[in-house]
Amino acid sequence: MTRPTLLIHDLASAVSPAGKGPQRGREEFGKLEVHSPASIAVSGERILAVGPPEEVLRDFPPQKNTRTVDGRGKSAVPGLVDCHTHAVFLGSRADEFELRCRGATYEEIQASGGGILSTVEATRRGTQQELEAALERHLDWMLCCGTTTAEVKSGYGLDRETELRMLRAIREVDQRHPVDLHPTFLGAHTVSPEFEDARGYLGFVIREVLPAAAELARAADIFVERGSFEVPEARPYLAACREHGLVLRMHADQFSERGALPLALEMGARSADHLESTSDEGARLLARSDTAAVLLPGCGLFLGLPNPPVKLLVEEGAIIALATDFNPGSSFCSSLPVVMNLGCTRLGLTPAQALAACTVNAAYVLGLHQQIGRLAPGYRADILLLDDPDWRYLAYHLGGDHIAARVKSGREVR
Repeated sequence: MTRPTLLIHDLASAVSPAGKGPQRGREEFGKLEVHSPASIAVSGERILAVGPPEEVLRDFPPQKNTRTVDGRGKSAVPGLVDCHTHAVFLGSRADEFELRCRGATYEEIQASGGGILSTVEATRRGTQQELEAALERHLDWMLCCGTTTAEVKSGYGLDRETELRMLRAIREVDQRHPVDLHPTFLGAHTVSPEFEDARGYLGFVIREVLPAAAELARAADIFVERGSFEVPEARPYLAACREHGLVLRMHADQFSERGALPLALEMGARSADHLESTSDEGARLLARSDTAAVLLPGCGLFLGLPNPPVKLLVEEGAIIALATDFNPGSSFCSSLPVVMNLGCTRLGLTPAQALAACTVNAAYVLGLHQQIGRLAPGYRADILLLDDPDWRYLAYHLGGDHIAARVKSGREVR
């Protein structure tokens, strides 16, 4: 018999997205498996059992070295997965935040030399050690809010040296921080100031940066938008990234609909992210595919953008994930519970749908949905214990702190 190394006993409830794969469609999206009361047995990094306390205790009784945690009055949900962040950067854009409060738009700030390029300037000046320290600080914030796995993009270098330095910083921090990291190469964030046009810059990235970046990253992303990259430029870039073995991601339809979604489906992208300007036709197209719709309501709130066509995406069966888009300019938010609340209050999701969107569906975006995102036997033991018997407080209490404990790969972390 496998011996438990951790036993969380007598929980008020253990709540997890039901099923096996990502959840989609009105009947499945948000369907939960609820055990009440519940206990959870863990061996090493994996969950052994979740179920009624008497059954779990009968099958996996605590041994001499089993760590036991009293779950009375608490509920448990899977560790949260943040599948879209820009969490490695230096500098601040608090001054731009004030400018937006005074009426300037994000695009106006970008055109005047602010925005992404101001963070590029600060990040280029930093050493790898400074980048690692900044990333660890940001991950501490995220872990405090329940994130146990996070995607982190490069994209604030826009040159060979800094882009690779950012990716190395992500890899180094991944070796020592409790939050598991999934590095994404975003060399195509916007056009580097050293280049006159997008085509010339992307040619440089493909020749001089991509081969080395592909050894450090798992995915590649591109911002398809006016002022950054158009579809004819993005297509060969994405093809080159795919040839180097990278999973494809896309920033799509944030400010305007420019053919990004058809391109995402053509190239087999794992996700299309933002979608604030997506039409009903685009939503239906996306819903018929296996490309996930990653929604970023924190960014929409920060910039005053319209909401994506969420109701249609749900009804048509899209794979929907939520993420923070944590970055210094357009979504300085590191809390997935806040994003869950915005997903409910601004986008019209239910708490159960928001939970699935921040767990198993976000894990799907990272190719990890068979490993994390559920409380089920065989899954990694990434578990949040909430200090309330009603798990919905995680999304219900805007800015609240209801996380009593965090378990990452079977070990309590802080």
